[in-house]
Amino acid sequence: MNKQPIGLLDSGVGGLTVVKEAMRQLPHEQLIFIGDQARLPYGPRPVAQVQQFTWELTQFLLQKHIKMLVFACNTATAEALQVIKPKLDIPVIGVILPGSRAAIKATKTGRIGVIGTEGTIKSGAYARTIQRKNKHIKVVSVAAPKFVPLVESNEYESTVAKKVVAETLRPFKKHQVDTLVMGCTHYPLLRPIIQNVMGDNVTLIDSGAETVSEVSTLLDYFEIANDDQNYHPKHEFYTTGSGQMFDEIANDWLELTDIHAQEVDLKKALQLT
Repeated sequence: MNKQPIGLLDSGVGGLTVVKEAMRQLPHEQLIFIGDQARLPYGPRPVAQVQQFTWELTQFLLQKHIKMLVFACNTATAEALQVIKPKLDIPVIGVILPGSRAAIKATKTGRIGVIGTEGTIKSGAYARTIQRKNKHIKVVSVAAPKFVPLVESNEYESTVAKKVVAETLRPFKKHQVDTLVMGCTHYPLLRPIIQNVMGDNVTLIDSGAETVSEVSTLLDYFEIANDDQNYHPKHEFYTTGSGQMFDEIANDWLELTDIHAQEVDLKKALQLT
């Protein structure tokens, strides 16, 4: 039995979609989440910068004595996971492989769509992962850079959001995909609108939710799960940006009323110059 916490990181609040699923699937595990709202979005940034920012978030979580690290961010997974994972002696998991597996399992026509940030789409990580497992699947990837700002500004249910989603997803109409990977953990907050635009015949894949299932499996595999049924964990939330904005979205999305993110200055926390 291991009561050490699980660390999760993201460029902003999108990773809360992973936290929500983790709270459902792993009710006895303590979660510590940090969102880098002060420096989002990660998608348009150079790879080296994404790697540096992700490494700083990782170091912050390591100070909390975590037993596992989850990259609850597709851009960080695509551009930093393979650089950071070898440096750590705890399990590290990203969102791309679980999401790809789920998409392959779901598709019936062999036509899969992927939406993600500019960085994730440019990396080709999803297409590469999917086609490495099944070269016959056609993958259509479209960048959706306007989705993250909609979520971070708490406008994911607005009329503007509906218009932006419809315009962004238009290219998929001619490709007739039957499965769409939401390749950014912010995107599930837009799920009702995305589903409406794509139609009920298209299966949406939430990479974050799929990742939590894999986390559960790895906890058992490495024998580090907390099996104390009487343990009620106190989760911790941190943001490099506005705590008030984080709390508004977090409490709305997680349907809780007691989330209060602590604002953190990474330079001070990590004693960076």
